Amino acid sequence: MSATGRVRSEASAAWRSFVRRRTAVFFTFFFPVILILIFAVLVQTNPTGGGLFAEPPGYYLPGYLAVVVLFTPLSRVGSEVARHREGNRFEKLATTPLSRAEWLLAHTLVNVAIIGIAGLLILGLMALVTGTASLALGPANLALVAAFVGFAVALFCGLGAVLGGLADSQDGVIAASNTIALPLLFLSDTFVTPGLLPAWFRPAMNLSPLTYFARGVRELTYRMSASGAEPLAEAALAGWESNLAVLAVLTVVFFAAGTYAIPRTD
Repeated sequence: MSATGRVRSEASAAWRSFVRRRTAVFFTFFFPVILILIFAVLVQTNPTGGGLFAEPPGYYLPGYLAVVVLFTPLSRVGSEVARHREGNRFEKLATTPLSRAEWLLAHTLVNVAIIGIAGLLILGLMALVTGTASLALGPANLALVAAFVGFAVALFCGLGAVLGGLADSQDGVIAASNTIALPLLFLSDTFVTPGLLPAWFRPAMNLSPLTYFARGVRELTYRMSASGAEPLAEAALAGWESNLAVLAVLTVVFFAAGTYAIPRTD
């Protein structure tokens, strides 16, 4: 069997394993719905009031996407690595031609598909409940956003594999992933604007991979509201290229680290 065939076979098995877990399926797609309903519908934004949620609704789209891009790969891949290790499944896989990189790639592709569907759900809900006045959702923009999502998911799948290889149990993976994900979510230019943070801390935001995801997606999707600024033109937004390039480089690094962290049994 070729490498493509091995990856396809493992990805197919991982997808079937996911859809059989009805609770996981439900919360993977229902959690972002709850988040949007709470913050975009109930809390809403207050562009003239200052503080949290002081920007137009479209500004926070990268934050909603970041929730599933960050939490889902970390917990799913980390738990999967820990589960395989505890059940001695990597020893069984070592008897097959499937390499560690191919195993991680297969599970990454499944997560990209899952989170891609969840991302489309988030985009649809945002357009439905907040309108499209502050959103640029043309085909070119959406294709570039999909690239950001794909790279970010692969990056956090790699980090999840590192956590799964280091943690002593599945519970340890969940605890570690939440400990890492919560600070990243709120300190990566997603829901908390840089202006609300101390000046001395703002350069540290550039150390978070999620910052490059959030800024790139915002540059592609956010139309500045009527304050004298022109709406952003589709696929002609300065800055997203550099954010995508940095995210792509970090993805390669984290994916390689995740591959190395998977238990070696050969």
